[in-house]
Formats: sequence, structure tokens, C-alpha cells
Amino acid sequence: MEIVGCYAQTELGHGSDIRALETTAEYDQNTKEWILNSPTISSGKYWPGELGFIADHAIVFAQTYIKGKNYGVLPFLVQIKDNDLNWLPGI
Repeated sequence: MEIVGCYAQTELGHGSDIRALETTAEYDQNTKEWILNSPTISSGKYWPGELGFIADHAIVFAQTYIKGKNYGVLPFLVQIKDNDLNWLPGI
């Protein structure tokens, strides 16, 4: 019980078509980090109730890109808030 999570897949724009997911996860070769991005209003995560209240981490589903190649939709564990439940920068 060190983290409280939520499931963040559903987006306003894709309905139940998971292949139409707009959120992206792109691997940065220089920093060896994944950069997650919801680039449009319709790609904002929709319905994860715990996200707004008690969750400090989220399982975020995103189109996965490495060197520009799409490897499909995969889940990513993302810290979204600090220990005091304040949103982290960029969230």
C-alpha cells in the first residue's frame, strides 16, 4: 500500500477503439526515458475517478514509439502526484 493507482486508458476521442488511442509514449534515446504526451483535447484521459482524488500513480495506455516506429498500445506506470497529493510538473 505504498502507492495508490488508477487505470487511465479511456480517452474522450477514441471510445472503445483502442487502436485509435491518441496518447503517445516515445522513447528518448538520449535520456533513456519515455516521454508520454496527450497532444489533443480529445486525447485527455476520461473516467479515471481516482485520478482526481486519491491516486498518486496511473497505468497510462499509449501508442508506443521507438525511433519513429509504432509498436502498438502498451501500459506505462506513471507517477502523477507527490506524497502530499500535489500534481507533478507536466501532468
